Amino acid sequence: MENLEEKTLSTVEIFKGRIISLQVDEVMLPNGSTSKREIIKHPGAVAIIAITEEGKLVVVEQYRKALEKAIVEIPAGKLEKGEDPELCARRELEEETGYGCKDLKLISSFYTSPGFADEIVHVYLANGLYKIENAAGLDEDEFVNLMEITLEEAQGFIKDQKIFDAKTMYAVQYWQLLGK
Repeated sequence: MENLEEKTLSTVEIFKGRIISLQVDEVMLPNGSTSKREIIKHPGAVAIIAITEEGKLVVVEQYRKALEKAIVEIPAGKLEKGEDPELCARRELEEETGYGCKDLKLISSFYTSPGFADEIVHVYLANGLYKIENAAGLDEDEFVNLMEITLEEAQGFIKDQKIFDAKTMYAVQYWQLLGK
């Protein structure tokens, strides 16, 4: 087996924003040649598969400027520096939906775009949902429509490209496999 590691020779930070940063690394390839890699650094995120007692998936519709349209997604949010992913998942579930949960189980974690970004998303399954009185609200720059949808509606949203992101498509597939 060939060693595939690329050794970093230098890093130049191009941009540092509130959420992401962009750097260009010069790397030595396994064959000794050099190349450049443009890399987005991201603190990571959580996403929550929350299914009500009535068997509906809790989702939010949110405008995504990068797409220039609103899409339907499972509740999710960015990790704060050093934040425990499970605590973040509980916080995001409450802020975006007004729900809490009795049990939260890590299902999987995955990299969103490993070709150019280090963002990892931790996906949780929330069981025993309950409404929280005086729940924490959304961030001041966040606006969502809360929805509860059936599996059939979710599949239709995928077909109509209303659900159009990987984490939510993953959630719908997982939900289908659960048979709930």
